[in-house]
Amino acid sequence: MVSSNHENAAGSLAFPKRLWGKIVGFALRLKKLGKDDPRRMIHCFKVGLALTFVSLFYYFKPLYDGFGLDAMWAILTVVVVFEFSVGATLGKGLNRMLATLTAGALGIGAHRLATLSGETGEPILIALFVFIIAGIVTFLRFIPQIKARYDYGMMVFILTFCLISVSGYRDEEVIRMGFERLSTIVIGSCAAVFVCTFICPVWIGVDLHNHIATNIEKLGNFLEGFEDGYFKISEDGQPINKSSSLQGYKSVLTSSSKEEIMANLAKWEPCHGKFRFRHPWNEYLKVGSVTRQCAFKIESLNHYLTSEIQSPPEVRSIIQGECTVISSECGKALKELASEVRKMTKSSAAEPHITNSKAAAENLKAVIRSSLSKHCNYLEIIQAGAVASLLFEVVKCTEEIAGSVHKLASLAHFKNAKPRVTPETQELPSQGAVNPVSGIDGAHHVITIDPSQSLRESENSSPPVLAPRMEV
Repeated sequence: MVSSNHENAAGSLAFPKRLWGKIVGFALRLKKLGKDDPRRMIHCFKVGLALTFVSLFYYFKPLYDGFGLDAMWAILTVVVVFEFSVGATLGKGLNRMLATLTAGALGIGAHRLATLSGETGEPILIALFVFIIAGIVTFLRFIPQIKARYDYGMMVFILTFCLISVSGYRDEEVIRMGFERLSTIVIGSCAAVFVCTFICPVWIGVDLHNHIATNIEKLGNFLEGFEDGYFKISEDGQPINKSSSLQGYKSVLTSSSKEEIMANLAKWEPCHGKFRFRHPWNEYLKVGSVTRQCAFKIESLNHYLTSEIQSPPEVRSIIQGECTVISSECGKALKELASEVRKMTKSSAAEPHITNSKAAAENLKAVIRSSLSKHCNYLEIIQAGAVASLLFEVVKCTEEIAGSVHKLASLAHFKNAKPRVTPETQELPSQGAVNPVSGIDGAHHVITIDPSQSLRESENSSPPVLAPRMEV
């Protein structure tokens, strides 16, 4: 009896602890959710503000007397229309308003036309109109271009048309209620769009822009770390570095549907920042498409990096030098392209890296023909040859990404990037230039000093000491 009492007491104490642990865990998840994207907290504030604004129809008697219970449609509209981004909210709001207006007008016209046929023909004509309109609009929803941008409006259109045309057969007051509901829906949609656009707006076009740049950069990170991941091996012949930081490219493989949704929503947005009216959002989809093609090549490359069966170190050492150059140069080129997209600048900084990678690819082909193909054990060189072949494909994909990015830069009117000053082209400030001169004992330099510059700087101080030419 005593032991059972102790067990019951322990069980009764364990339940509150488990409950408290779940509450604390849930609170920590909410905190992390807010930290990951603080815009979510602002979005919650904006939704509450919009709902409070349209609730004034109930709080003030003059407004309530004008709209009555139909004022609830304004609140429902805000709940349905208000989305996280401006593009999504504006698209839904315009879809709802236009669909309600056109379907309401068409429903009233169908109802009036049906009443002219008398009591016997009225229900037959209304049923025929509903069948034809609902069938046509439903079929239009299968068209990809319409479904992508107007699917929500099509559903609202069918609902509103059936509500007015069918309900009007029994109750003539439905026509009057339709006008009131239309006005409240317009008010609710405008309130949602106004708050979403002018209070800390979230532009889905900016998110798409940064998303494309980040995806390209992820591929560059993998290629720059490929040398450490594949060629640096342990004593048992396995790669040493299998860091999860190189796996960031995996999110690129499944980004197609997300990019299409973002591009369709971005087309609803007005001009903002550097994004002009009729910005070429479809070009972002093309850049994303070639980026995913490159990601699939990298996925195959990563399979050899993580495979338990590896080529012998002496085989990998044959192709290590050129493969390292290819992966490094392609990675640098992709990072330059990502920077070009993110900063919205036209730049040719990626071109030298692409040229170097193509030259290294040609050298690698020569190495394969001269050295790797002479290896006696063909089973040991299969994997190394596959890695080299995939790197050739990566070079080609990098060049295609560069072409897509440059086309996007041209259509989107990116600004020209400022020229970079490199150590090879940098000159001494206003005193002269350092020119290399070959000598017997090694490399010498000639420092040429401009006497006129020295005179201008020292005319108010001490007399200048002129040294027209000095060799070091």
